[in-house]
Amino acid sequence: MTIRDIFQTMDYGPAPEGSAEAMDWLKAHDNRFGHWIDGGWTKPHQTFATKNPATGTELAQVTQGTEADVAAAVKAATRAQAKWGRTPGHERARILYALARLVQKHSRLFAVLETLDNGKPIRESRDIDVPLVARHFYYHAGLAQLMDSELPGMVPVGVCGAVIPWNFPLLMLAWKVAPALAAGNTVVLKPAEYTPLTALLFAEISREAGLPKGALNVVTGDGATGAALVAADVAKVAFTGSTEVGRRIREATAGSGKALTLELGGKSPYIVFDDADLDSAIEGLVDAIWFNQGQVCCAGSRLLVQEGVAERFHQKLKRRMDGLRIGDPLDKCIDVGAVVDPVQLATITAMVDGNTEGETYRAATPVPAGCFYPPTLITGLSASSRLMQEEIFGPVLVSMTFRTPEEAVALANNTRYGLAASVWTENLNLALDIAPKIKAGVVWVNATNLFDAAAGFGGVRESGFGREGGWEGLMAYLKPAGTAKPLKPVAAVPAPNEAVVEGIDRTAKLYIGGKQARPDGGYSKAIWSARGKLLGHVGIGNRKDIRNAVEAAHAAKGWGKATGHNRAQVIYYIAENLAARSAEFAARLRDMTGRSGEAEVAASIQRLFTYAAWADKFDGVAKSVPIRGVALAMNEPVGVIGALCPDETPLLGLVSLMAPAIAMGNAVVLVPSEAFPLAATDLYQVLDTSDVPGGVVNIVTGGHAELAKTLAGHMDVDAVWSFSAADVSGLVEKEAASNLKRTWVNYGRARDWTAEGEGRAFLRAATEVKTIWVPYGE
Repeated sequence: MTIRDIFQTMDYGPAPEGSAEAMDWLKAHDNRFGHWIDGGWTKPHQTFATKNPATGTELAQVTQGTEADVAAAVKAATRAQAKWGRTPGHERARILYALARLVQKHSRLFAVLETLDNGKPIRESRDIDVPLVARHFYYHAGLAQLMDSELPGMVPVGVCGAVIPWNFPLLMLAWKVAPALAAGNTVVLKPAEYTPLTALLFAEISREAGLPKGALNVVTGDGATGAALVAADVAKVAFTGSTEVGRRIREATAGSGKALTLELGGKSPYIVFDDADLDSAIEGLVDAIWFNQGQVCCAGSRLLVQEGVAERFHQKLKRRMDGLRIGDPLDKCIDVGAVVDPVQLATITAMVDGNTEGETYRAATPVPAGCFYPPTLITGLSASSRLMQEEIFGPVLVSMTFRTPEEAVALANNTRYGLAASVWTENLNLALDIAPKIKAGVVWVNATNLFDAAAGFGGVRESGFGREGGWEGLMAYLKPAGTAKPLKPVAAVPAPNEAVVEGIDRTAKLYIGGKQARPDGGYSKAIWSARGKLLGHVGIGNRKDIRNAVEAAHAAKGWGKATGHNRAQVIYYIAENLAARSAEFAARLRDMTGRSGEAEVAASIQRLFTYAAWADKFDGVAKSVPIRGVALAMNEPVGVIGALCPDETPLLGLVSLMAPAIAMGNAVVLVPSEAFPLAATDLYQVLDTSDVPGGVVNIVTGGHAELAKTLAGHMDVDAVWSFSAADVSGLVEKEAASNLKRTWVNYGRARDWTAEGEGRAFLRAATEVKTIWVPYGE
């Protein structure tokens, strides 16, 4: 096509980006790579091909990692971590800064190599991915510099195993490597099988930045390599990928003591109200769905359009789809690149071809031969349709309509996922009303797919747990430097030899929905005083009792909508009423444990005051992001929290878990100390007289092992905390994989609840961070 032809037709002419530099880098390695371990290349052994998905041409042979390879990488990382973890924050900051500068220096090489290996358009690699990678290392260089002064008493967790996907190979590397190194950890990274090349290039340039040998190791391979890394002797696993694999990782790490963050799948709603700028919303869809082949876990792939503008919006959208250009991803005039691999292409094709609902529209634009799929819109689907519920991970948009904002929220939340959402409206009041109601970790207002190192990113529900980015992301790579000396657990008094004891002094019921209730499991546990006196029988809660307690907790959802000030007043009132009966509670603790209870009661009252104070002060943060907008990191309640309470200090331990949870707006199902449950049953009357709404606090006595399994496996429980004397942590973490709920466990270790029973760690465990991106400024 000549210039004259272009001016006549106004068609885009080809504008290919040269690939010579990237091909030369591959050639310099003989197009054959080993792993990057301990600061250098290993010799390649069994290899597999990584290909250009646009052409099917082989780019290189990379080594299939074995358990021995992973073990060697972990050994190198362990050896390096001892020194890197003690390196002053300033020195770590200088190296991260150098990494950022080198990413910028080699930005063209990184962008071209990413497009060759992944198939995304060069404009996305060049203009979005690589600048964000540099931004992450710059930002985390700053966190490394400030960590010693801003986070005293926190230390790195150790060696981190990171497993990343193929949709953002280099950016996902930055999301995990930058905070890990900033915090003083070392890393073993397993890139996706389809897209390992930019990770290998990054590893190579890390040597130029002065990163110590072993601080970053890259082991290539398939899922078996990733499984070997998860099973290896690492302190933390950070995974981004599918929900199914994330669930298996949760099960595999259960009880191991390994820290875990999961950023998993999504089926994100894209909500367009009738007053929205429709053209802008359509361009947002182009960016979210088609500019990256729909290969983004947070892409707004569920389009919800208000009924009054749906027909016009869909017509405009189809016209825009017809104008999209599909072809060579290295061509700068291309909008839609290649799908990453023929296996993924076959998956997309099968899901769309297998659909029998609605109307399918494919863009009227030529589709080249090879690993390409046309932009596709499917309208008229039902909310339960497979395509509305499951990830397609391709350039396919599914759509349905709504009438009212309330219906839009209901449809948006009708999913097992909760990663991200986009809201389009010219009414900012409406947008800020809708954003808190959507169950998602990120909400964009009149925008989509905005990311920054300062703004936490991550999901809720089956989209995983943990945040990447910002201070909250850094905290996932740190742990307290040490713990106070734990109290020696107090043993329960064994029952006398008599098989049956007559004359029970009292029978304690359960506390569910603000009322005392008879346990479905009956009364079969006798509680004896330190002097051998029968204090009473407590109920043995079972699955039905837990079910009733969870239902009551969900019915109390209005508690989470109450103001922090109002929640604080209720908690102050609990403290006041407990203080009025302090002598009675101290006597009960003395009877059960054989030691004075005055100090424990006083500490419990003080703890209630502490969390009443925090109820309206654990604020969100406005993140300074380098765009025309502001990212609000808002602390929201987790939902329903189940907690297994400790034996060490039965009243103080229960209060230390209950108070932060309800202060942040959660409802709780508490399983009190198994040895000394009467400390909790005595609390019923205090709660009754303190204006605590029914269902906010529920107490079910019984065996921890039995109730832990039920609580952790319950699909309507959002988080489980276990500080039980019994080591049920592994059970809790394994059962929690059912809906990937958050867990916080102690692995059976005792804790000094007086010295380390309160603080921001409890508040963070009781909240989810939702990042809301709002237009702001000029």
